[in-house]
Amino acid sequence: MKLIRDARTLKTKAIESLRTAMAAFNSYDDAGRVTMVLMHSQHACEMLLKAVLVQGRAKVFDKGTGRAIGFERCLGLCFAHHQLTAEEAGIMRAIDAQRDAAQHWFVYVSEDLLYMQMRALITAFDAYLNRKLGVTLHEYIPPRVLPISTKPPGDFEFLVNEEFTYINELLQPGRRARDEARARIRTMLAMEAIVTDEVEISERDIDRIERAMRGGTEFTAVFPRLAMVGTTTEGEGVNLVVHFTKKQGAPVHYVGGDDPTASAAVREVDLRKKFHMQRTELAEKIGLSAPKAKVLRAHLGIDDDADCCHIFEFGAQKIPCFSDNALRRMQDALPGIDMAELWTKRNN
Repeated sequence: MKLIRDARTLKTKAIESLRTAMAAFNSYDDAGRVTMVLMHSQHACEMLLKAVLVQGRAKVFDKGTGRAIGFERCLGLCFAHHQLTAEEAGIMRAIDAQRDAAQHWFVYVSEDLLYMQMRALITAFDAYLNRKLGVTLHEYIPPRVLPISTKPPGDFEFLVNEEFTYINELLQPGRRARDEARARIRTMLAMEAIVTDEVEISERDIDRIERAMRGGTEFTAVFPRLAMVGTTTEGEGVNLVVHFTKKQGAPVHYVGGDDPTASAAVREVDLRKKFHMQRTELAEKIGLSAPKAKVLRAHLGIDDDADCCHIFEFGAQKIPCFSDNALRRMQDALPGIDMAELWTKRNN
C-alpha cells in the first residue's frame, strides 16, 4: 500500500513510540517504568489512529483552534468510519485512561495485568496497522523487543479478582498501605475503558469504592464492568496473542456519586453524560415551547421514566435532566399527537 507523506510519518512515529514502550517494559530498571510504558503506548496508539485518518483523507485539525484533534476524537472517528473494532478500541482506550491517571496523579498497575494489557495492545495495534496501512509490526520490531514475562499469563477474570483481594488486604487496619490501595483502585477504574467509552475517574469515585470494599462488598458489585471482560489467548512468549472479549456480566445500574450505599462502579459522571439536556434544551430540540414540551412529557410519562429523566440535586435545588431516550420518544410520538388538542385538555 502506498502511503501519503503525513500518514507515513505518523506511522513511523507510532512504531517508534511502541518500540520505546516495549523497551521500557522489558527494562530491569523499575524507576518510572510503568509510567513510561503507559505514556509511550498511548502515544503510539494516537499516532497510529492519526495515520489511518490521514491516509483516509479525514480531517485531523480542529477548525476552531487549528490544532490536531486529540486521542478520544481520533478513536471515535476510526471506530465510526475506519474499521477500528470495538475490541481494538477498548484496549487502546484503557491504556489511554491509565496513562491519563499516571500523568496527572499516580497509579499502581500489577505486573500481571500490565503484561496482559500490553500483549492485548500489541495484538490490536498489529491487526489495525496491517488492515489499514498494509504493514505488520514484525517488519519494524524484532520479536525480542516485544513484552515478555517469566510467568505464564493468567485469565483476566482471575487477575482482577486477585487484584481486588490484594487491595482489600492493603485496606486492612494496621497495614498503612492506603495510598497504594487507592492507586490500584484508580487503575481498575481506568481498565473499565475496555468495555465502555465513558470513563472518568474522580477522587470521589475512589472514596466511594474504598468505603464499599471496607464494608465487604463483592467484586462484581464494586466493578460490574470488569466482571464483563474475558480474554482469549493463543501462543506463548513473544508470540502470545491476547484478545479482550465482552461477556455477559452482572447487571449495571446507574448510581449517584454521593450515594453512600452505592457500590457499582458506574458513577455520577455517567449520569451527567446520559442525562445531558435540561428542559429548555429538550423543548428546543423538539421544536416546542417549554410549556408545551412539559405537557407532552406529562402525556408520555417522560418525567417518570428512569431511562428518560433523572433529577440532580444541588443542595436544596433539584434540576430534572433528560436523556436522548426522552428526545427520541417525544420525536417519535409528536407526529401522531394533536398538540393543540392536548394543550387544551391539559389547561382545562
